[in-house]
Amino acid sequence: MIKPEDERFLDNLGRSSRALSDYMGLGLQIALSFVFFVLLGFWADSNFGTSPWLFLLGVLVGMVGMALLLMKVVRAANKGK
Repeated sequence: MIKPEDERFLDNLGRSSRALSDYMGLGLQIALSFVFFVLLGFWADSNFGTSPWLFLLGVLVGMVGMALLLMKVVRAANKGK
């Protein structure tokens, strides 16, 4: 038989696991999108000989993308409250 305190522990563990997976997914999405644009800029610089301008543009686009994604998540979290 499951005790009430065990049920609360399992319920809290489930909620914590869901929240952790949401944040890990968000972190992975942010990191991969930033790395994609940085590497794209690096690749373009090496092929077109425009170093470091396209690399810096890739960094800038990656940072703007991260900021927009974070604003979207914050808005969704505030809307849910």
